[in-house]
Amino acid sequence: MFRKLLLMFFLLLSGAIFSQSIARQWNEEVLNGIRNDYARPTIHARNLFHSSVIIYDMWAAFNDQADTYFLGKTVDSFTCEFDGFETEESIAEAQRKAISYGVYRLMQERFSNSPEALEIMESIDNLMDNLGFDKNYTDTNYHNGNPAALGNYMAQKIIEFGLQDGSNEANNYANQFYEPLNEPLNMDISGNPDLQFPNNWQPLKIEAYVDQSGHNIPGGQPPFLSPEWGRVAPFSLKEEDRTIFSVPGYDFWVYHDPGPPCYIQDGLGEEDAYKWNFSLVSAWGAHLSPADSVKVDISPRSKGNLSMDLYPQTLQEYKDFYNFEEGGDPSQGREMNAVTGQPYQPQIVYRGDYTRALAEFWADGPNSETPPGHWFVLLNYVSDNPATVKKFKGSGRILSDLEWDAKSYFILGGTMHDVAVSAWGIKGYYDFIRPVSAIRYMGEKGQSSDPNQPSYDPHGLPIIPGRIELIKEGDSLAGAFNENLGKMKLYTWRGPENIVNPNIDEAGVGWILSSEWWPYQRPSFVTPPFAGYVSGHSTFSRAAAEVMTMLTGSEYFPGGMGTFDIEKNEFLVFEEGPSKSFQLQWATYRDASDQCSLSRIWGGIHVPVDDIPGRIIGKEIGLEAFSFAEKYFTGEIANNGVVFPNPANETITVLYRTDKNYEAVIFDVLGRKVLSSFTNFNSNTEFEMNVSNLKPGLYFFSLRDGKKKIWTQKLLKN
Repeated sequence: MFRKLLLMFFLLLSGAIFSQSIARQWNEEVLNGIRNDYARPTIHARNLFHSSVIIYDMWAAFNDQADTYFLGKTVDSFTCEFDGFETEESIAEAQRKAISYGVYRLMQERFSNSPEALEIMESIDNLMDNLGFDKNYTDTNYHNGNPAALGNYMAQKIIEFGLQDGSNEANNYANQFYEPLNEPLNMDISGNPDLQFPNNWQPLKIEAYVDQSGHNIPGGQPPFLSPEWGRVAPFSLKEEDRTIFSVPGYDFWVYHDPGPPCYIQDGLGEEDAYKWNFSLVSAWGAHLSPADSVKVDISPRSKGNLSMDLYPQTLQEYKDFYNFEEGGDPSQGREMNAVTGQPYQPQIVYRGDYTRALAEFWADGPNSETPPGHWFVLLNYVSDNPATVKKFKGSGRILSDLEWDAKSYFILGGTMHDVAVSAWGIKGYYDFIRPVSAIRYMGEKGQSSDPNQPSYDPHGLPIIPGRIELIKEGDSLAGAFNENLGKMKLYTWRGPENIVNPNIDEAGVGWILSSEWWPYQRPSFVTPPFAGYVSGHSTFSRAAAEVMTMLTGSEYFPGGMGTFDIEKNEFLVFEEGPSKSFQLQWATYRDASDQCSLSRIWGGIHVPVDDIPGRIIGKEIGLEAFSFAEKYFTGEIANNGVVFPNPANETITVLYRTDKNYEAVIFDVLGRKVLSSFTNFNSNTEFEMNVSNLKPGLYFFSLRDGKKKIWTQKLLKN
């Protein structure tokens, strides 16, 4: 219900209850399908990508200035045969019909086993009926001139592609190699007595486990989701971005490898990066109640505007970046709204309301469309805003709603899919532990700060006065018979055992036994069923923010402000609250992304070392995927050719539609030949050229047939 209210809010806010493009209508159906399926970010990033490919190709097939991505092409060794299409129907009607049949058939296949399959199928059937289309028309022979057959054919080929793309869809995406090293953590008991490998992920055993979408998981012990997803065919990820890690019996594929996280060290207290990271999560739990009366300005005047130059690398830099005591990062905000020229107005709220709202809003649930779907909701929110001018990259002609949606979904869908391939490849290989397992494990061991104090253990929690302490005689937590003397206690969110009715109860903050620590989540969910490193939320969000920035030609939300209303005692689901109504506000897409990253720490799901590499990788993927996608509809590949990235770094990719090879030559501004190579265009009309030895500056790239100039383009070298 929460996600549906969120969607309705976005639509009402922008006045978007109006006739939408056929692409938008089907994107909403895919999002509805995701909300009614199990919460599986990798699988739904792929569903969003494949549905977006159908939408885009069924638009591009009728546009001479665009090139299809899949139809008539070879993608990851799979060829989708196509020899042209002619129809007597209008282009608008042909696109409308082909898109509808394509996405309809894909959704029938992909969501047939969803827990709410009946609701999903009823919804897409109703849309087909409202559009006036025959649901029983299944012909795939597009040579008959019926766009419905073309849509059916496109869906059939995407489905065939998906059965061999490395996802193991045919076996319900089951893991083929991965097995957890640790026995499950039973959340019905205290502590973590069975953890043997404190650097590695641990499954959870939860009675009546309910996933992020609100669906019961049989057995209460979900397996690691998609640890082998790095082997799934990507969109724009390149071979040179991939590292293959061989373990006995299996090769893990990792794109944009960040290197290992911080592993636990003996002793050192909070000077051990591992112990500091997980201690910070517990400490930030102390911010999850308005009862402390701490107020903060959460407007863009004080939050956001954070430079990547400040991203930490060393432990000391991490300590400087994340405010251990007060929470948050070193962002300073911005005084003026660059779009309106007016100052941003302060918004002072209780920190405990703000942090809880962040944790629940960016958790995308319950009734979740998962993080990649959440950014599609935000994209649609921006597209619906009357202040949005639908010019690609903010310049040129204004696009129709259909063209805007088809292109933006294609880019964002490909980007979100690449993030899933990269982030979950990293998660699967590095297999890093989550806070609920690590904090309970260290707390049960004791303290690691002082060998001369009681309960010393090299793997214990650090002693941090006011946040993490030893229980001493006379302490209220010592127990009636002092049975808890020498154990560790945490000043943090008190956990779900203090909530009987989440509609009226608030757990609050106080001292608890470390063995009883919970993240700020529902007790039936606790933590997502996959490793922490790297943060999927951080990676998805930063990649999407980069795409939104480039797509719109502005880093700012329309009007310089994106908002979401948080209603008093209505918004929070995990417990009662917030105590006052307010707005979440973001000046830029990157500000929203950074806020999402922090929310996962306050929510007890991620540690800082999960977050920062995710943000960095997300930016890299967002830029790469946008550049890769753009070439299909710039018109250049269809009519001339394209070189990307431009400006160039180490390697350029040349796309040119041809059935022969030429000499690729680079000239400087004086007309001197400085680099040349003979092309070897592959089946996708693609050729790569190393330009790493070129000095920074302006050049001219040219294809030559002997002395004859075929095509020339300016090239900037970074």
